[in-house]
Amino acid sequence: MRLDRSIDLGPCLPKEGDDQIICRCEEVTQGEIRQAVHAGMFTLAEVRRYLRCGMGLCQGQTCGKLVARIMAGEMKVPVSQIAPASSRSPMRPIAMQVWADEKEGGRPE
Repeated sequence: MRLDRSIDLGPCLPKEGDDQIICRCEEVTQGEIRQAVHAGMFTLAEVRRYLRCGMGLCQGQTCGKLVARIMAGEMKVPVSQIAPASSRSPMRPIAMQVWADEKEGGRPE
């Protein structure tokens, strides 16, 4: 089920606990997540791109469910309506020499 983007959540009023850090890797607070939702970010992917929560060392393993719960609470919808963010494998830089040394068979020397 898609969320209705035309809903008006009203202003983001301060709440107790807004200064609580939800994403420890990127130091994102509950208040920042709530403000992002009120600014019109209704998917985990949007909040993740804007605030970088879930993009740190743990890749959202620690904070992913908490962020979804906060978003659902602000939008007054079940957590199941919050689409999960896509996950990607961690990447490592590779020296260009590795690519330059490859033989035709696709294997390094």
